Amino acid sequence: MLFLWALQRIGVTDHIILGFLITAVSVLTIPLVLAAVRDSVGEEAARRYLPVLVLAPYAIWTAVSLDGLVAVLGAAAIVSGLRASRRRMRGWAATGWAVLAGLLVGVAALFSYSAPWLGLSLVCVYFARRRAALNVLSGVGALLPVLGVQLLGFEWADGLVAAETDYASRVAPYRSVLWWSAISVVVLLLAAGPPLYASGRKVRNTAMWPFLVGAGAAVVFSIAAGLARGGVEHAWLPFFPWLTVAAVAPERPAGDPPPAPLLLVGLGAVAAVLIEGVLVTPW
Repeated sequence: MLFLWALQRIGVTDHIILGFLITAVSVLTIPLVLAAVRDSVGEEAARRYLPVLVLAPYAIWTAVSLDGLVAVLGAAAIVSGLRASRRRMRGWAATGWAVLAGLLVGVAALFSYSAPWLGLSLVCVYFARRRAALNVLSGVGALLPVLGVQLLGFEWADGLVAAETDYASRVAPYRSVLWWSAISVVVLLLAAGPPLYASGRKVRNTAMWPFLVGAGAAVVFSIAAGLARGGVEHAWLPFFPWLTVAAVAPERPAGDPPPAPLLLVGLGAVAAVLIEGVLVTPW
């Protein structure tokens, strides 16, 4: 709301111009995702992934949803995290990129309550590249925007509770969890298309598995929590590119796959569910 208000204040009031502007910013997700793929597995894979992104069926939501801005922020955060964790990136340069990655995730979290799940991809990247200390820097960076708006009077946790309460009163009583969750899964399969299957089949062959972990966790959590009852498809827009990113992985791994911190991911998912329960259930 503040973003749209700011655009109006600077003179962008025509709805067509506003739509073009949002779309133009949202499509920056494509070069950012390709940059992440190139940083992870090389130039050739990035070139192979280009048509998958450009021809993606979910592109329609980019033109009609502000979640495209969340996708840009999330993709920029992942690119920053990849740069921070490069083998030769040390000292203040690595610190700056890691903090920037966290800042972008924090700003994205102010646009969408599902955006923090992209931080899980950063956690997995840092552990896979054996740069676990960067998690602290990115974590601090992610807290800065949230604490900044708190000083201005907005409590992020209170906003989450208010959104959940509004959803529970206006939408949940009229939409079956079972039926609408099934419909949302079907829409997910149609939107991601065949690359989703190829990505899941090849995930162990690629260094891009951290992206699937974060995106997959966000989608699974939305469904398991009963939030996927229509209208959630565009909210998944920031995660769609990362669900299919492993489709361009080689058929056979060139070496041992990077270690996956499965225990850490599991504990993080459990903690997220518990926190959600503490924040929302009493209301």
